[in-house]
Amino acid sequence: MQIFTTPGRIIITCSKRLSSYLAAEVKELNFTPESVFPTGIELKGTVNDCIKLNLNLRCASQVHYSLRQFRADSPEEVYNVLVEFPWEEVLEKDGYFSVTSNVEHPTVNNNLYVNVKVKDAIVDRMTRISGQRPDSGSALRGAVIYIFWKGEHAEIFLDTSGETLAKHGYRKIPGKAPMLEALASSTLMASRWDRISPLVNPMCGSGTIAIEAVLMATNRRPGLFRENYSFMHFRGYDKVVYDKALHTLRTQVTHVPGLIVIATDISKNAIEIAMTNAESAGVKALIQFKQCDFEETHVPGVPGSIFFNPEYGERLGDLKELEDIYAGIGDFMKKKCPGYLGYIFTGNLDLAKKIGLRASRKIEFYNARLDCRLFEYELYAGTRRI
Repeated sequence: MQIFTTPGRIIITCSKRLSSYLAAEVKELNFTPESVFPTGIELKGTVNDCIKLNLNLRCASQVHYSLRQFRADSPEEVYNVLVEFPWEEVLEKDGYFSVTSNVEHPTVNNNLYVNVKVKDAIVDRMTRISGQRPDSGSALRGAVIYIFWKGEHAEIFLDTSGETLAKHGYRKIPGKAPMLEALASSTLMASRWDRISPLVNPMCGSGTIAIEAVLMATNRRPGLFRENYSFMHFRGYDKVVYDKALHTLRTQVTHVPGLIVIATDISKNAIEIAMTNAESAGVKALIQFKQCDFEETHVPGVPGSIFFNPEYGERLGDLKELEDIYAGIGDFMKKKCPGYLGYIFTGNLDLAKKIGLRASRKIEFYNARLDCRLFEYELYAGTRRI
């Protein structure tokens, strides 16, 4: 079974409301999505193609390569089908693998039970054919097998990613209530920031938005910050293919003359965390960090974009205090940011009303399970309040 060179069905998953940005990334890599759905996209390709996708995608969660679709109406039927699959052609007999799943079936009240049945099928098959039992566990450090089972439809995949791609690998210290890297990338893609003009990020927290902005502007891809993927642990893996893809990532990094990215926060600890994360990403020298209140943030006279990701009362902050902060953000953007595009990401639509400016766009996102919006403001001189 030549999975690395045989085209098959690839499902790339992402968080809800990110699939349009994921599809744009996939097209930029010269792949053609066959379908786009709320939590991912489908395309055709090989596991070698999955290597390229894993290294390049900013908005994705997992890259799955389909092995087989089948009908099942009980965990025992899943076992019976998978114990006959030629796992010895996919997995190393002395290797390590994990099983993950997404199951919605009336016979199942615990996905872990299905994971065990899949694991048992693989182990029983491998032991019968090779006489050796592969190791398995919950840690996603080796080969990962993924089963999607909804109703009568079941499908078994190679999860070529392993650990989620939504974490880009450079963030050593998350900070308080951090925005996931994939979400930060998507909000930047949703904006009209041109990756050349200044980007100002007050209330930067752990620095994710500012760091992702520099990574995007200089074409630094997530694959630069990670050394282990599930695809490395399947039979037929050719390290030369990976090394070539990684070399391409390194050579395509660009320099943007005069790029200005500013990140500020009132918290000394937040700035220290942001600087540590930026150093891990190799972009610390490209970001101007400063500890100060957002109202003291320097805004260059050259028009650009300003991004806020303030607390919104679900996990942090007192609501009354936050009302004043949101009103202050609106005043700051009106008075200090003429000619800029203003962006505020929040999960509290009532607090957003306190900004006092008319949004030109309200772009829908989720942060975990929280319904969020990215508000865009065209900050002309003398913007009229509402």
